[in-house]
Amino acid sequence: MFQSVGRSIAGYLSKPIAKPGGNRADARLVADTLSPGDVLLIEGNTRMSSAIKYLTQSMWSHAALFVGPRPELPKTADEAATLIEADVLEGVRAVALSCYSQFRVRICRPVKLTDEHRERLIQYVIQRLGHQYDLKNVLDLARYLLPIPVPVRFRRRLMAFGSGDPSLAICSTLIAQAFGAVRYPILPVISRRSEADPEGTDQERELWRIRHHSLYVPRDFDVSPFFEVVKPRIVRPFDYQEAPWSEGGTVIMGDTVSLHDVRPKGDAGG
Repeated sequence: MFQSVGRSIAGYLSKPIAKPGGNRADARLVADTLSPGDVLLIEGNTRMSSAIKYLTQSMWSHAALFVGPRPELPKTADEAATLIEADVLEGVRAVALSCYSQFRVRICRPVKLTDEHRERLIQYVIQRLGHQYDLKNVLDLARYLLPIPVPVRFRRRLMAFGSGDPSLAICSTLIAQAFGAVRYPILPVISRRSEADPEGTDQERELWRIRHHSLYVPRDFDVSPFFEVVKPRIVRPFDYQEAPWSEGGTVIMGDTVSLHDVRPKGDAGG
């Protein structure tokens, strides 16, 4: 019974409530820029996405790991599946990059990740293909249905509610587990300890601890000091003086107007 109720809630939460905000021109740039091991953050458009944006105070509601074309992954509509993600209904799955061609996205790249660890990271998520979200835990899904304001200090804990079960497939949890498997930091818990050296002076030592994977949300990859935000439009040689500006006018609220029509208030012209 709970599995059936959970699937109904998950289906409701997965329904789109708005149009994606990206465009295909940017999608081509993203495809040319991505490298295996990159985390792709996505501004989703479902009911669940809306709840995650509120709870995390971020525009990013979903995360996927780019693994690139690999022979062990299936093709979808003659296109290679290059992303691995966790979906509340489908579980851990491989999808084509074109699934998000019309969405706003952000590329977060782990800095100085070794080739060996990159491959281990990718194998970690590939081996979990087919893992399912535990839809019997109705309360775990109900967190996204809460219509009431949640105090800031409780929001991250609410996101982690019930997600300690390793059988759960949550997008940021899956990727955090993969990076944790190679001891790559995302947002580690940092503490400082004073220790006396042989000369009798106190030295402060910094200690890191891996934060539990259930506490991670998509925005953490964006704000992490250990991930580089890669912007496709400037990763290639960029010269603003060569920008293809239109000479006909400027755009205000979707309408093109003559530059001569844009004057400060009180200016009668001249």
